[in-house]
Amino acid sequence: MSFWSAVAVALAGTGAGLINTIVGSGTLITFPTLLFFGVNPLVANVSNNIGLVAGGVTGAWGYRHELNGQAPVLRRLMPLSFLGSVAGAGLLLVLPAAAFRAIVPVLILVALVLVLAGPRIQARVHPEGSDRPVPGWHAPAMGAGVFVAGVYGGYFGAAQGVLLMGLLSALSLEPLQRLNGYKNVLSLVVNLVAAGVFVLFARDHIDWLVVLLIAVGAFVGGIIGAKVGRRIPPAVLRGLIVLIGVVAIVKLVWFP
Repeated sequence: MSFWSAVAVALAGTGAGLINTIVGSGTLITFPTLLFFGVNPLVANVSNNIGLVAGGVTGAWGYRHELNGQAPVLRRLMPLSFLGSVAGAGLLLVLPAAAFRAIVPVLILVALVLVLAGPRIQARVHPEGSDRPVPGWHAPAMGAGVFVAGVYGGYFGAAQGVLLMGLLSALSLEPLQRLNGYKNVLSLVVNLVAAGVFVLFARDHIDWLVVLLIAVGAFVGGIIGAKVGRRIPPAVLRGLIVLIGVVAIVKLVWFP
């Protein structure tokens, strides 16, 4: 890899780390970049996933203030992300990619509907000024959804953040920025598991130079993304999530 190719890959990692922290779908930047520079698709997928973990760490840390006092919620949801990602990574080892990829655009579309409908759903369930308790089914539904999102993330990965934000915004009354903090932590859990599976079972398909370049870029991108993302108004953040989700659908359906 030439010097300028390496710079381009690192910059793509920065962009991916930034977008993953704010919304998700950073893979849509790094993966095509690696293919453009001639990296084998399987090697690109594996190396990219491992490298982006660094951005997940800085992105999650950047939202620590929004997560103050949220340890009980995270302790409940993180094991479900872990178990889901283990199941998804296992499916990756035994199923052809086409078997699951076919339904990914549908899942993303459902998530986008939930992102847009989230405020209206919350208003119907818990009107402003109301002391009505949150329905009891929300917690188990959220847990089940986080598990499914973990399966999806462990198997495929792209736009995992969009799915989580759609689910969380429809079932939680917490502010959108706090939910983004949840998303960053849960995505990091899933990505760590996937990276561990690749290191253990797909070591021959890892290009450690690519991992290093993307990791350095994503590390910086996660820091920038947290600083930028925490200042975005909720309405703009929802619009950005929808935009990225639509781009992901177009990419997966028409440019696989």
